[in-house]
Amino acid sequence: MHAIAPLPDGKMPDIGFIDEMGWLMVWGTTLLFVDAILIILLYQKLGRYLRQAQFARILICVACVLTFDQAGFFTALHFVAGAPIAVFFGGWFAKMVAALTFSAMLVAYLRWFEARDVPLPRGLTDIFETLTYRERYEALVEHVGRDGLTGLLHRGRFDADGEAAVEVSLRTARPLSLLIIDVDHFKSINDRFGHAEGDKVLKAVAALLREVASVEDQVFRIGGEEFAILSSRPHPVARLFGESIRYAVKASTVTSRFELTVSAGVSSVSETTTCLGDLFALADQRLYKAKSTGRDRIVGEPGSHEPDTAIAWTKSAQF
Repeated sequence: MHAIAPLPDGKMPDIGFIDEMGWLMVWGTTLLFVDAILIILLYQKLGRYLRQAQFARILICVACVLTFDQAGFFTALHFVAGAPIAVFFGGWFAKMVAALTFSAMLVAYLRWFEARDVPLPRGLTDIFETLTYRERYEALVEHVGRDGLTGLLHRGRFDADGEAAVEVSLRTARPLSLLIIDVDHFKSINDRFGHAEGDKVLKAVAALLREVASVEDQVFRIGGEEFAILSSRPHPVARLFGESIRYAVKASTVTSRFELTVSAGVSSVSETTTCLGDLFALADQRLYKAKSTGRDRIVGEPGSHEPDTAIAWTKSAQF
């Protein structure tokens, strides 16, 4: 795209011309600074979706940032020097080829060279992760907030997240319900069939709770065989949700050696339950009632009838 041509208005190629173009150089340098930040931020964001597709992750990241860079610099160049649109597409095409080449070279380097001299094994040989450490830090935070056996959020997260959820519910008037779920006769399962079978039951119940919970629900393991769910459902719907859980556990095929059932207590944020402690105490009281009145049942607000399994499942299927 270059050609020999006189400068406009008869100007000579002296230092004064460079001074006039100085702000354009400042703009280009600023773009490079922004590019350096964007390339790391975008790489981190893509890690949520393309963590195992390293080539695609690097290529998309570099291509997007170079497209932004080309658009930003061409805009300034067009207004200063009247550069035609062909300059934009020519430069953009060259940068895309460079992005493809660079991505292939970087992946080859990470796969065949960088990993050789690492004394300790690590999951993903990743130069950007080495630079920022953020992904490993976030993964560590997520890991330490979960129960080791079931993978659910643990009691510490329940205390912190639950209190925050109650505050949001009170401030925004959005419903919030708590279900405390307990595996019936769990001690006898351990005593009769061993702790390995008990662990199998806990894992199966945890998997079922994750499956039936919505994306807005938070599922916790808060004790040995006790689980909790924080749900944005209003109380009647939360109670039917508990019935659907009870039915699903009873119908599961975790083991053929015994019938597996759960009981649960349900409470909701109200004028009398204005903190997590109140909410938990009320749900725990109702769980105790469910246990003492025969187990395999869900207890919610006093005065509500206890639907049988068929009715509960029919109603809960609507939600």
